[in-house]
Amino acid sequence: QVQIQESGGGLVQAGDSLRLSCGASGTTFGDYDMGWFRQAPGKERELIAAISKTDGSTYYQDSVKGRFTISRDNAQDTVYLQMNNLKPEDTAVYMCGTKPVYRGDIWKPSLYDYLGQGTQVTVLS
Repeated sequence: QVQIQESGGGLVQAGDSLRLSCGASGTTFGDYDMGWFRQAPGKERELIAAISKTDGSTYYQDSVKGRFTISRDNAQDTVYLQMNNLKPEDTAVYMCGTKPVYRGDIWKPSLYDYLGQGTQVTVLS
């Protein structure tokens, strides 16, 4: 059974940084493309960053481009999301998800399967 666990969230001030981590049991991330999602209260879940298993290429939603960086350590089965210059509108529950490589485009949220419970990020103005 695949279980995904995110960590690293917290309560910060606008302009601060956080680094989120994502690990898993029951699978190895080296077989998958990986994505970070977030869901704010009253809003739909959105894919904000993704990284390819094949060539390490990345995708970022425009709202986080230039501020967030996704990376992966396949040897450690860990995916990271470095978040800089955080804004109040970044407040959300952040989750990571897996996507089999064969399904194609890393920027399509519907192609992702397993998601963790998430970690809360709250940014104060």
